Amino acid sequence: MGIFIFGHRNPDTDSVASAIALSYLKKQLGYDTLPCVIGNINKESQYILDYFEIPSPTLLKDVKTQVKDLHHDVVLGLPPTTSILYAYKLMETNSLETLAIIDVDNKLLGIVSMKDIAMGLIKGKFDELKTSYDNLVSDLSGTILTGHTREIEGRLTVVAYYYKTVAGILKETDIVIVGDRYDIIEHAIKSKVQLVIITGGKQIPEKYIQQASKNHVTLMSVPHDTYYTSKVINQCNYISTIMRTKSIIKFNIDDHLDDVKEAMGNSHFRNYPIVDDSNTFIGFINRRHIMNSGKKQVILVDHNEYAQSVEGLREAEILEIIDHHKLGDIATSMPIHFRNIPVGSTCTIIYQMFKEHQFLPTHEIAGLLLSGIISDTMYFKSPTTTHVDRQAVEELNMILNLDLDFFAMEVFKAGTSLEGQSIEEIFYKDFKEFALDGNRVGISQVFTLDIEDVFNRKEEFIHFIDKIFHGLSHDMTLLMVTDILKEGSYLLFKCKNQHLVTTAFDIPPQQGAFVKGIVSRKKQVVPQILEAINLLK
Repeated sequence: MGIFIFGHRNPDTDSVASAIALSYLKKQLGYDTLPCVIGNINKESQYILDYFEIPSPTLLKDVKTQVKDLHHDVVLGLPPTTSILYAYKLMETNSLETLAIIDVDNKLLGIVSMKDIAMGLIKGKFDELKTSYDNLVSDLSGTILTGHTREIEGRLTVVAYYYKTVAGILKETDIVIVGDRYDIIEHAIKSKVQLVIITGGKQIPEKYIQQASKNHVTLMSVPHDTYYTSKVINQCNYISTIMRTKSIIKFNIDDHLDDVKEAMGNSHFRNYPIVDDSNTFIGFINRRHIMNSGKKQVILVDHNEYAQSVEGLREAEILEIIDHHKLGDIATSMPIHFRNIPVGSTCTIIYQMFKEHQFLPTHEIAGLLLSGIISDTMYFKSPTTTHVDRQAVEELNMILNLDLDFFAMEVFKAGTSLEGQSIEEIFYKDFKEFALDGNRVGISQVFTLDIEDVFNRKEEFIHFIDKIFHGLSHDMTLLMVTDILKEGSYLLFKCKNQHLVTTAFDIPPQQGAFVKGIVSRKKQVVPQILEAINLLK
């Protein structure tokens, strides 16, 4: 299944780049990993991916446990032309309770359980046969004396008395079971029945074989007596004659465990077939597999809070977290690798890991790492920037030889353009929720070189923020419109305590006020809001 590596919701460049770069490093170390995103890639990140010709990561909707994560029973399906007796022996030998019946393309046609076989023996039609000559030969250890090895379907008649008793009764579609009563054999041949099964394994005079051949009647010799043969022959029927095709509860490999548990709880079946989207049979699951269900394995980068992570994270097995933010609320039942370093970018940490393992990043991976650092540190303008970030960019650019000033401006131009984007799209470009001393705070940050576009729609933004505030039951909802060139942010907000913004940022309580030097949500905005909350208690 592999290990999923992903960053936070509404992924930024640092989140996307660190997931791809770490996945590359892990693969060099022998791990099966897949870089993912849990939200739409923004314009800046897409520009960088295109610039370095790197495929977009896989979009991951959730990491809830699915059927494909379970350790299911791998059982080969049987074609519908298999005999009931063969199926029974297979189930008995391998201690199987249920079999899948499949077509030539492995598509599920139906299922058969031991109970179905037993009920077939009790309630089945004992005077009918629908099978192949191959099944009869195999199940009855028979030998074809003459005739065609074709499919057979018709009425069964066991004759152990004087032939005149059945005179005028036998039809061409009949199957006759008889011992060494030559008068019956001859009468059946003259009646042109389709098959005569001769029990006891005795040699048949050649004249009857010739007569049967002339009348296109198949003769089969079996070593068993008439009683045994007549008792077993119904079990030579096609398994399709007793398979269940209706009211089958089957699960898709992508179904979530919660839905599977609910369906099992409302049914009484023992085994449930698994199929894919094209109805291809995969195997069986039962309640035992649910009790010992597997979990998706994940590595988190650039975040360590449930609210910022993928849906279903609590059902997954977290192997590692690499981040540069404050400690969040994620808890694990087992010790994990946790690396949290106060630098400006998660990509800086990932680069340090490359150096620790003495792996030189490729040109493409180096480009990603450098871009993630430039983006998250606002090209070293953010107060989160450290000398470690600067050193990492310097070393990475020795691989790339970029004009950093020009490249950084092109990146920001691509990422900050708001043209054609709705209010909602802009707000959710980089939105995160925080639990601050019992207060639920939502903060969106938008970097742009086009401040005028935002203020032309100021009232629309305020209305949308009010909607989010009430809809998500926030204590505070804030939009930071960060001007990269002026190195500060304009604030649009809604909060329960109107003094919170003025206390936190020392500004008048008016929408769109500019706060000089405030560019980092993590290192400036969140700490100042938390401090203001404590002051206003």
